Amino acid sequence: MLISRNNWLLIRDNCLLISRDYCLLIRDYCLLISRDYCLLIRDYCLRDSCLLIRDYCLLISRDYCLNASYLRAARAGNLEKALDYLKTGVEINICNQNGLNALHLASKEGHAEVVTQLIKLGANVDAATKKGNTALHIASLAGQVDVVKELVTSGANINAQSQNGFTPLYMAAQENHQKVVRYLLDHGSTQGIATEDGFTPLAVALQQGHEQVVSLLLENDTKGKVRLPALHIAARKDDTKAAALLLQIDHNADVESKMMVNRTTESGFTPLHIAAHYGNINVATLLLNRGAAVDFKARNDITPLHVASKRGNGNMVKVLLERGGTIDARTKDGLTPLHCGARSGHEQVLEMLLDRGAPILSKTKNGLSPLHMATQGDHLNCVQLLLHHEVPVDDVTNDYLTALHVAAHCGHYKVAKVIVDKKANPNAKALNGFTPLHIACKKNRIKVMELLLKHGASIQAVTESGLTPIHVAAFMGHDNIVTQLTNHGASPNTTNVVSHRIYSLPLSPFLPEPEWRSRPR
Repeated sequence: MLISRNNWLLIRDNCLLISRDYCLLIRDYCLLISRDYCLLIRDYCLRDSCLLIRDYCLLISRDYCLNASYLRAARAGNLEKALDYLKTGVEINICNQNGLNALHLASKEGHAEVVTQLIKLGANVDAATKKGNTALHIASLAGQVDVVKELVTSGANINAQSQNGFTPLYMAAQENHQKVVRYLLDHGSTQGIATEDGFTPLAVALQQGHEQVVSLLLENDTKGKVRLPALHIAARKDDTKAAALLLQIDHNADVESKMMVNRTTESGFTPLHIAAHYGNINVATLLLNRGAAVDFKARNDITPLHVASKRGNGNMVKVLLERGGTIDARTKDGLTPLHCGARSGHEQVLEMLLDRGAPILSKTKNGLSPLHMATQGDHLNCVQLLLHHEVPVDDVTNDYLTALHVAAHCGHYKVAKVIVDKKANPNAKALNGFTPLHIACKKNRIKVMELLLKHGASIQAVTESGLTPIHVAAFMGHDNIVTQLTNHGASPNTTNVVSHRIYSLPLSPFLPEPEWRSRPR
């Protein structure tokens, strides 16, 4: 039995019965657990007053040494010594500070004979370490096939899971131990059990590149259910060889493979979504050839073409379009692939989509056009490209916001200049009467403000609440804006119709479309 800290504290408390000087000395050493310190305490004990403590220390020292020696013997495969220690009264399931007992240690080192004898003498075959690993986990991880056979024969739980959800089969597959994998499969191991992270033995074998283990697992996968995460991993790694193996259920590609290739993660993403996200052309082509739905809609109605456009994978966009991808597919928020490419600033993707007839006037549910999206992202080249394709420069959202309103809100001077150079209306009014100048003043965008004034923005424009730009700037506390407006002739004393409502000034005249942030996993 190992000595706990509580036992040492008990010894320390008993030291109060001894003379003060020796008590202090013993107390200082009692918290340390080792044979050497026990002997040291014993030597310092007064013969008449510390006999009890001395004897207890000797007992502790003896038990500690016997336990440790027993575990060392099991680990070394010294069966004779291990049995001798058991005869002295050592508990067969005693473990070290990590929760490893003799059966665990012998299993790890492959000492099958020791394992056999320990089990016969009553060792708990399913005893777990602090991490939840049984002897079968440990033997499987170490590739000790003979020990694995002995443990399984002795009734070990073949599908036991550790704290992280690892099974013995998972551990063997992870470390490429083919013989162990085969034996476990032949004796009822379930390869569909996943870890806390959702990984199956097949998935981890694929991730580690253990091709023979992958093939072995596939041979035993009669239902195909455990292939789902592995196929997504193959799509992520652009591993066409592994993907081909995973799809090779039988020769009926029109039925089984199509069912497999379009299976989804919890977020609704298919392997093709994953391939599109990472720009993996080879595996995407394979998936499409095996029946992947090019317009499969994941969560929020996101298609692979949306994913590829957002990521800027031009070659992937081309492949998907050539295979029938819908160029004007819409998400639940109304985003088209053109919106996704514009918002992320992928000029090449935009040009490709526009050349193939993407709807340049398409709008989201909030009325945002691709031009609004490109402007919001400060993607100058994309804005210029869209304007080159004659997109209406003053196109408005549901709240009558133009791209110039957006540029003013975000402070994107270069984009704003390109837009006004295309004759955008600097006095366009949103639903609440805000002009781009009002918004620039509200957001303290002084460069954009000066640009707007230069291009004819009205310094006395009034909102629905009767506010001029200088009122807005004053309310927001932007003294520099107020000064500039005053220099341009604005009067802070301008009478407004409902000046008493200044404190109800809308603080968010421009609310951008929520960005699509879903990432395939």
